[in-house]
Amino acid sequence: MSKKILIINGPNLEMLGKRDKSKYGDFSLEKLSKLLLEESKQLNCEVEFFQSNLEGELINKINGLDDTFSGIIINPGGLTHTSVSLHDSLEIKNFPKIEVHISNIYSREEFRQKSIIAHACTSSIIGMGSDGYIYALRHITSI
Repeated sequence: MSKKILIINGPNLEMLGKRDKSKYGDFSLEKLSKLLLEESKQLNCEVEFFQSNLEGELINKINGLDDTFSGIIINPGGLTHTSVSLHDSLEIKNFPKIEVHISNIYSREEFRQKSIIAHACTSSIIGMGSDGYIYALRHITSI
């Protein structure tokens, strides 16, 4: 049975391609999703995409996952630094969870340099642009 991975993008990530390209790259969420779908075929896994600007919707999606899922790749956007509830939802899940950030949060504003989510995740990939998602997918399918 192939692995099924949920790829979650949080607030404002639907604006990729329109945001500061020096921080977020020159790709859209749609292009990123296509790239990940192509990679998933090479890795013989299934991916499902979910994006929301609402914290509760992200939590409900995670809490509602059934046993067919093998892991989560999550870029929680600004909720990285503020959401204890999202942390708690991720912490409940007993499969790999990889936090991904397009930009290097540790080289940005002080308020962005703390990840509340990291403690609930298996690992983090930070500052590698869209490649971070690819590396996360490769890693999560290998464990």
